[in-house]
Amino acid sequence: MATKREQVLDAAIEVLGTGGSRALTHRAVDRLADLPPGSTSNYFRTREALLCGVAERLEQRDHADWERLNRALGPATVDHLIDGLALFVTHATTTDRVRTQARLALFGESQTMPALARSVDRGHQRLRAWAVDMAASVGVTTADTGILVDYLDGAVVHRLTGAEAGKDPREALARLTRALLDRTVRS
Repeated sequence: MATKREQVLDAAIEVLGTGGSRALTHRAVDRLADLPPGSTSNYFRTREALLCGVAERLEQRDHADWERLNRALGPATVDHLIDGLALFVTHATTTDRVRTQARLALFGESQTMPALARSVDRGHQRLRAWAVDMAASVGVTTADTGILVDYLDGAVVHRLTGAEAGKDPREALARLTRALLDRTVRS
C-alpha cells in the first residue's frame, strides 16, 4: 500500500503526464489525490521540491517495473536482456505512457531549475549504473552499455511520437545488442 507521500507523488506524475508542466500545481495534485487542500504543500513546500520528489518516485517506479516485468533484476542471457529491454520500451510507451510523458516534461523543467537538474541527473546515473551491471552480466562493456541506454531512451521518445507505435522494438534492440557484443569480442 502506498504511503500518503507516494500517493501525492503518483498524483503529481499523473498531472504532469496528462496536463504538462503548466498543469502541475499543489492544488491540482491535492485534487487528483483526493486530499484536503494544502496536503501536497505539507510534503513539498515548493514546486521545485515537488518536481524533485517526482524525479525520485519515477526512478523507484522504473526499478519496480523492471523487476515486475522481468521477475529478476539481472538478465541471465543476452536474449533475456533483449526481451526485457523490448518489454520495458513497450510498457513505457503503452501501459505507462502517462508516466513517460511526465518524465519528458520533467526533463524540460530541469533545464531551468538547478536542484531538479541535479536530482534528475542523480537518478539517471543510478539507473545507468544499474543497466551497466545488468548488461555486464551478459558481456556488454560499460562503454557500450551507454550506447544501449541512449538508444533505449531514444526508442521510447520515438515511439511516443507515433512514428514506431505498435512496432515491436525487439528486433532493433537485438541487432544493436548483438553488434555491441560482437564489437567486444573483436576488441
